[in-house]
Amino acid sequence: MHYDPIKRSLGGVFHKNLFLKKVFFRLLDMILLRTWYIRREINEWSSRKSEPVAILDAGSGFGQYLYFLARKFTHGKLTGVEVDEHHIRESKEFFEKAGYGRVTIETADLVTFSRSNEFDLIISVDVMEHIEEDVKVFKNFHQALKSGGMLLISTPSDKGGSDVHDQGTGHNNDGSHSFIGEHVRDGYSIEDISGKLSSAGFQKIAAYYSYGKPGSFSWRISMKYPILMAGTSKFFFLVLPFYFLVVFPVAMIFNYLDTVIKHKSGTGLIVKAWK
Repeated sequence: MHYDPIKRSLGGVFHKNLFLKKVFFRLLDMILLRTWYIRREINEWSSRKSEPVAILDAGSGFGQYLYFLARKFTHGKLTGVEVDEHHIRESKEFFEKAGYGRVTIETADLVTFSRSNEFDLIISVDVMEHIEEDVKVFKNFHQALKSGGMLLISTPSDKGGSDVHDQGTGHNNDGSHSFIGEHVRDGYSIEDISGKLSSAGFQKIAAYYSYGKPGSFSWRISMKYPILMAGTSKFFFLVLPFYFLVVFPVAMIFNYLDTVIKHKSGTGLIVKAWK
């Protein structure tokens, strides 16, 4: 399934009003389990930083993480780069209206992105599974970081990421491709992404699984099934608020459980690499 059009439709509803857009971001923060992990890692990283920082959100999408960063870091430079002109336009409008002049949104392809020794932190959330030339992007990230800077990645793993269940073929059990049609790869192994980051010049790399059994269950009930319903008919957009009234508390419990358990395997990866 191609679910970018569905995400765009949902985002467009909330973009009509500044307050609604902020509510939308807060809902994403709670529903999306990867956000729990990213926020935790950023909080841990920032606890060792006292001076103003320069941060890049590589593939900023809706601007959800930039909004979190803008509220957390009251000084410093925040930059988002994105290829989708629709996201760029809406993000620029939002941050201008919200009064976050420190946030810059730029059009850039990460494969050709070129900066040198500029950022203390680069985050890349659910982006690398969309890019074929991943090693080139990792090299660009390495060049863009300051010495000692950190790269933080959230991406699907090869243990069922992209909702692929037949790991031997990279397809679902019914022979179809992954649930998310925009992905060029179904997921990374820890060894694969660590090796690619090493070849790009990163000296220290740490990776662990996210979306274990609790998180995978939460993802299905809070993301997969609603997206499938919304993709079937626009009528389901009217039903979704009532659906989430029931599902939301359950998803929050399972999201929390996922973050406090050390997983031997999971459908997601959190990867940190230092220059």
